[in-house]
Amino acid sequence: MQPQYHQGVVPGAAPGHYPPPPGGYHPQQPYNPQQQMGMPPSGPGGPLKPPGPAQGPPGAAPMPQYHQPPFQNGMHPATSPAGPPNTQFPPRGPAPPQPQGQGQPPLTNQMAGLSLSGPPTQQHAMAPQMGQQPPWSPQGPPQQMGPPPPGAQPPPHVSQPPQPGMPPRPGMPPQQPYVNGSSAPPQMPPHGGMQPPPGHYQPPQGSMPPMPGAQPPSMGGMPPPGGMMPPKMGQPPMGPPGAHMASPSGPMPPPGQQMQPPPGAGMAGPQGYQQGQMPPRPGFPPQPQMDPYGRPMPQQPAYQQQPQQSKRLDPDQMPSPIQVMAEDEKAKGGIFYTNQRGAVPPLVTTSFVTVDQGNAGPRYIRSTMYNVPATIDMMKQTSIPFGLMISPFAEQAPEELPPPIVDFGEMGPVRCIRCKAYMSPLMQFVDGGRRFHCLLCKATSEVPAEYFQHLDHTGQRVDRLERPELSLGTYEYVATADYCRNNTFPKPPAIVFLIDVSYNNVKSGMVHLLCREMKNIIHNLPIDVGQEKSNMKVGFITYGSAVNFYNIKGTLAQPKMLSVGDVNDMFMPLLDGFLCEPGESEEIIDSLMEQIPTMFAESRETETILAPAIQAGLEALKASGCAGKLLVFHSSLPIAEAPGKLKNRDDRKLLGTEKEKTILCPQNTFYNNLGQECVLGGVSVDLFLLNNSYVDLATIGQVSRLTGGQIYKYTYFQADVDGPRLIADVTHNVSRHVAFDSIMRIRTSTGVRPTDFYGHYFMSNTTDMELAAIDSDRAVAIEVKHDDKLTEEEGVFIQVALLYTSVGGQRRLRILNLALKTCTQMADLYRSCDLDTIVNFLAKQAMFKILDNTPKAVKDNLVSRCAQMLACYRKNCASPSSAGQLILPECMKLLPLYANCLLKSDALSGGSDITIDDRSFNMAAVLTMDVLSSLAYFYPRLLPVHDLDPDQHTLPQPIRCSSDKLRDDGVFLLENGIVMFLWVGSAVSQEWTHNVFGDHHVAKVEIDPTSLPVFDNPTSKRLRQVIDLVRMQRPRSMKMAIVPQRDKLEMLVKRFLVEDRGVDGSASYVDFLCHMHKEIRNLLT
Repeated sequence: MQPQYHQGVVPGAAPGHYPPPPGGYHPQQPYNPQQQMGMPPSGPGGPLKPPGPAQGPPGAAPMPQYHQPPFQNGMHPATSPAGPPNTQFPPRGPAPPQPQGQGQPPLTNQMAGLSLSGPPTQQHAMAPQMGQQPPWSPQGPPQQMGPPPPGAQPPPHVSQPPQPGMPPRPGMPPQQPYVNGSSAPPQMPPHGGMQPPPGHYQPPQGSMPPMPGAQPPSMGGMPPPGGMMPPKMGQPPMGPPGAHMASPSGPMPPPGQQMQPPPGAGMAGPQGYQQGQMPPRPGFPPQPQMDPYGRPMPQQPAYQQQPQQSKRLDPDQMPSPIQVMAEDEKAKGGIFYTNQRGAVPPLVTTSFVTVDQGNAGPRYIRSTMYNVPATIDMMKQTSIPFGLMISPFAEQAPEELPPPIVDFGEMGPVRCIRCKAYMSPLMQFVDGGRRFHCLLCKATSEVPAEYFQHLDHTGQRVDRLERPELSLGTYEYVATADYCRNNTFPKPPAIVFLIDVSYNNVKSGMVHLLCREMKNIIHNLPIDVGQEKSNMKVGFITYGSAVNFYNIKGTLAQPKMLSVGDVNDMFMPLLDGFLCEPGESEEIIDSLMEQIPTMFAESRETETILAPAIQAGLEALKASGCAGKLLVFHSSLPIAEAPGKLKNRDDRKLLGTEKEKTILCPQNTFYNNLGQECVLGGVSVDLFLLNNSYVDLATIGQVSRLTGGQIYKYTYFQADVDGPRLIADVTHNVSRHVAFDSIMRIRTSTGVRPTDFYGHYFMSNTTDMELAAIDSDRAVAIEVKHDDKLTEEEGVFIQVALLYTSVGGQRRLRILNLALKTCTQMADLYRSCDLDTIVNFLAKQAMFKILDNTPKAVKDNLVSRCAQMLACYRKNCASPSSAGQLILPECMKLLPLYANCLLKSDALSGGSDITIDDRSFNMAAVLTMDVLSSLAYFYPRLLPVHDLDPDQHTLPQPIRCSSDKLRDDGVFLLENGIVMFLWVGSAVSQEWTHNVFGDHHVAKVEIDPTSLPVFDNPTSKRLRQVIDLVRMQRPRSMKMAIVPQRDKLEMLVKRFLVEDRGVDGSASYVDFLCHMHKEIRNLLT
């Protein structure tokens, strides 16, 4: 039984509940993390973590020989005494005979893997056909597997295989070594009820079809050896002491299942699988094969038509992300201390509380690896990217302490004299505290007299625990005037609402809806630390074919409108009264919001402008001398005669072809230049698109990409249907933690350096990322490469410095520090990788590459890179074993699944079945996603909601994202952070539908509503609570579609069931796993 899983919430607790918080703390006061947490000072190894639950998969009690332990949703983790943990798939044939007894060596992690293709080994045996002699008997030589030579007769009997430790008989082949490299068989697993040794992996048996023409034995069809009683139902076979079972066809199947044959014996592939097999064996017709993404390969054999051979691999036996998340929750949930260099953090789905003890928490910064290879050659061999995922303002758990703010006054932050790194735990004080040694550049700098402090007997400053910059990984400095534009302290930022009042927006109800809700929206403006109310100001602009400014000064009786008709030369006609604090001008703003829908109610404008309106907002903020953000509510392609006019180039047939980059790249550079002007002014642009047709998001979206903005899209917007979603998104946008007019620089220790940057940003040089705004939902990726050899003793040190203006108008520096280990052994590298971060990094990198290369080249490169990662592990870290075995490192056993999900995603492979704007929107969304959002996007969450417990207040346990898990009598919620579906089975109980929909027939359920009807019964309340919890965990408000089974919208649901074969023919999880295995074998041969 797996533990209750609830993303972001401690199991068994209400949403947002965490362990009790530490003691009181104020960001401005001297800070002692150990004292605040009630802990003694950390020693060399740091504070000991309380003993957690036992490691290992839940319920994995091993059973006697040939009877595997129960498994849940995937694989058990395994570790190797000589290498990193790895996952091996279930063997296709029987395991070698194993004697029962004591004193055998323990099982290694190199168990027989799943033979996806290729010839069988001699240990494999073929299931006997009904009425035939078993493959071996007490006499005669062993029978070799595979088809007999033409005209050859099989031997009438064979001899039993030699016992371990006995000399071979005359005429018998030499004894084969076992997978652990010894000639002795592995030790027997413990009997039922005992746990396997820690870290030992016991693979489940693969599910395989019977041999062509062979009759599968019935249950118990194998007669027990002499002197043995047949086992009882559910019990392992028993035998005399010292005897060992040797079933010709491997382990006996559970009751009700058929005996499975060994691999490679002429079996057909999985249902619908047409790629990844090995060449056919002699005597069999050639197999036609197809690459998962369209590359031709050899024809399907005639025996594929036999129904009992249609399935070769059981998808439930493949590694499961659900199980991996549950196991990580059990093993690493709770408190995560950051005092150990190179400690791999919990998964993003795990509920944990970070205790900062010198390294920045994983919510702020994650690395794809926490043990960095010492040489460039090692990096190239593994092909694992060294990337950083940085979300400097990520939301914290309620019990986590906010980063403290350090104010040095006019002296300013203490910095390294050479690399300009900021004072941090990465600095070492020498010469009695008069100088400090920088671990980034190795330079030694003088300590300012105002900052001097004596050292203790360990060489540490005696005030180390009182200074956040010396004891924490994340903190902030108050910047001096030297860090401000023109050496002048900034004003509080502002938000300007730019509302398209053309015919489309008026008709859809957007203008009326937004004006009606504006009062509630601006009351949610963020409040800075130490302030009681928000200091941010607001302004309003409307536009159609002209641009209208509004004076909302609080001393006026009525708002005033000033219109600029010459859009070719935009200027700011209003110097005073355009930007005001909502509290001071509340009545004027309310009056304006009542007048705007009336003024433009009869508008018939369909040809609109866009660029002049953005220029107007930029000029307004520049004239006010403050940074800020523009929220642009736009509806159509800007085709009016004005700067930024665009042509309609809507040709979705080009998507998925080599010419798709011609429509995914901007058609001109006007909006790129406009975006750069906005960055220089510290102005960010967020686009809210409410389009009914093509708007060329690939072009107009450049202004958001370069300014660090965000894009929202509401196609075919109708206020009564999509209104709540729009208002929720706008409210969240203006209320979240955001930094304005930001510059980010990443400093690294010698030997490595940041080279490539991915996300929404602008760079005017090679080192600084300029972000006009960055908020709590946004992340950027940085690739780090070697420029010299590293030493295993020194490690890798990273410091991220973000200079920004807070919502209260204070100039600050946020510092993130991270220390990583270095290694010379690949095994150490494969133990310390963060797969979720790797996938996020590869996705962002692919979004950039797709604009310069063909889709086929990008996808092929992604597949080959993933295959290289796994092949390098197999070659250098795993024990020698058959090439037919697929062996995966424990931390990367989900890489084939996530790689296939990335290849199938709309962001990378969206073809003519979606619009060009939808494709551009998905690409922009991936570029700004943090790790948690990208994980849900590529592997959607599927929740069963038909049997919810009304007394629970957490999310139900998710299940694998496959149509096999959908039941006719069930209801399931599917979401990926962008879309949400409520799939209703055709056989769901009438009581359930009546409680939720007020109707006894599922077929009568309405599809259009985005919210469920409200009924006063436990079933309805609990389901609406689950949907609200899901929406609260995502940065965007998702539109929900109710999809009855066999409805025409069911095809949309199937697009997001990523473990299945795609509706466009893309590979299923099992198919791609086989294809990946073939790629790995090609690299190893």
